[in-house]
Amino acid sequence: MRAVLFDRYGPPEVLRLGKVERPQPGDGEVLIKVVATTVNRTDCAIRAGAHFVDRFGYSIVTTGNPFKALRHPVTKTLGTELAGVIEAIGPGVREFAVGDEVFGMNAGKFGAHAEYVSMRESAPIVTKPSGISFEEAAAVSDGALLALGCLRKAGVHDGQRVMVYGASGAIGTAGVQLAGILGADVTAVCNLANVDVVRSLAPDRVIDYQTEDFLPTGARYDVIFDAVGKLPFARCRHALGKRGVYAPTDGWSNLFWAPWTSVAGGPKVRMQIPPRYRKTDVLFLRGLLESGAYRAVIDRRYPLEQVVEATTYVETEQKTGNVVLTV
Repeated sequence: MRAVLFDRYGPPEVLRLGKVERPQPGDGEVLIKVVATTVNRTDCAIRAGAHFVDRFGYSIVTTGNPFKALRHPVTKTLGTELAGVIEAIGPGVREFAVGDEVFGMNAGKFGAHAEYVSMRESAPIVTKPSGISFEEAAAVSDGALLALGCLRKAGVHDGQRVMVYGASGAIGTAGVQLAGILGADVTAVCNLANVDVVRSLAPDRVIDYQTEDFLPTGARYDVIFDAVGKLPFARCRHALGKRGVYAPTDGWSNLFWAPWTSVAGGPKVRMQIPPRYRKTDVLFLRGLLESGAYRAVIDRRYPLEQVVEATTYVETEQKTGNVVLTV
């Protein structure tokens, strides 16, 4: 089968399209024919291997050995989220049948940048709503699950005032919609080029950070959700109420702030570490898709053969929503 491979860490050009043996489903596994997948920031971080912590974490989740993948990648094919069709099932599978259309995450295992991928039946995959395309379904899971985990960690509930910073990316567009679904009053912050797209997601207000001060003195949010990891807690803490919560998606400095603020007075830093990808949450997202309450935002679509171009575009950090690979 065709698959995108990489044998060393480095720039997007280390990716190449090659041929590998098609996997076979084992006990409790399903073989999925991939129709669409995405290139996301996790794929880019692992492929680049620019930071020791990225290689260390990748090595743990893929091999259980923190040092095995420090010099060279172990998993040769990236790709975490996907949509496709069940091609075959292994012994003991009860939830799925051959021909089922599914979507979800191969979290920590990768392998979706290929024509076929084998996954556990218990993995965060569910049947796809009939009215949603494979491309749309492929672009749902990663950003939405990360955003949902952060918002829940922050305790977002009805009536709260929530700011989503970086509201135009995959996590940000999900965060704007999910915060509203949870009942919050949502302020979405993005650049001018993406205002119209973000406004279409129905936040209560949209602020262009390039022309307007989105952290005025005296403003009080209950939650500030940093969907891109570029708004330091020290910069925005004054915009939080006394019991406010800053919820970042990443940022190593927050590993210091989280325990410190948990015992100190004032706003708290709460992070979801490690991220959790659960089947129950994908089922929740499927319900939102079916009801029309949630939609995936897709910026560009590339065929699998153009994975280098797709990855290069993702790394400009200018994408709006998701970048999809069609297989």
